[in-house]
Amino acid sequence: MNYYIVDVFAESKYAGNQLAVFLGEDVKHLSDAEMLQIAREINYSETTFITSTEMENDGYNVRIFTPKKELPFAGHPTLGTAYIIQKAMLQQPIEKVILNLKVGQIPVTFIGESEPVLWMKQNAPIFDKKLTAEQVAPVLNLDINEIDHDYPIQEVSTGVPFIIVPLKTHKALKKAKVNVDKLFALVENTDAKCILIFCPETYHPENQLSVRMFAHYLGIAEDPATGSANGCLAGYLAEYRYFGDDQVNVRVEQGYEIDRASLLLLKSEKKDGIIDVCVGGKVVMVAKGEFI
Repeated sequence: MNYYIVDVFAESKYAGNQLAVFLGEDVKHLSDAEMLQIAREINYSETTFITSTEMENDGYNVRIFTPKKELPFAGHPTLGTAYIIQKAMLQQPIEKVILNLKVGQIPVTFIGESEPVLWMKQNAPIFDKKLTAEQVAPVLNLDINEIDHDYPIQEVSTGVPFIIVPLKTHKALKKAKVNVDKLFALVENTDAKCILIFCPETYHPENQLSVRMFAHYLGIAEDPATGSANGCLAGYLAEYRYFGDDQVNVRVEQGYEIDRASLLLLKSEKKDGIIDVCVGGKVVMVAKGEFI
């Protein structure tokens, strides 16, 4: 089987979030167990398998695996896989490719030619259970007053649920350290098993937010760039008018604390009670090879 390695939400090689993409006739014959074994061998946060070499229902069938389980949707695998479909399968410029995922069809649009920005339109966010600072602060080894009480701590999903936690300062964001036992106790009673924390202070002045995402439940201590979680954040920012508007158009930093600097672009808008969410970023080719 042929495979490619790309860095997603990266401005250059060896940044962003790593992804391995498998393609070819042999991929469609892999069992679920074999896909999981390969994902464990690669040991990135996610590995994807393009299981159709031709379009079905105007899209390409794709499956996403972490080293522990299959996911119905994930952000950086969606963008990275769309990039490989364009570069390796179609081998020609395209405006849009549709991925048929477990969560449904997700369209990815290419903007620009030489170094395109890829944009995925995510499902409308669903807002679920709210949590308290008293519940969440001990999980993150933070003081309660380091959490921004002007906005809720809440489960949000655009396909995969995340607990969104607003913090006041960059100092608190960098200080956060997950107590795994307390995290697992907390998520026993939530649909969301992973936590995204964010703050309005950044490493670079041209960016508007810094975030971190913890996914110990999925076997990932910290993710360098999380498109699905940032999609939930984009919906959250519009819902609660974080920037004083129903429209959101921001640049988000992630991964700096684990030496994988990433840049995600978020757009969202609340109109007639419905929030549209788009997450964008660049993809950089790193390697290609063959599994034997």
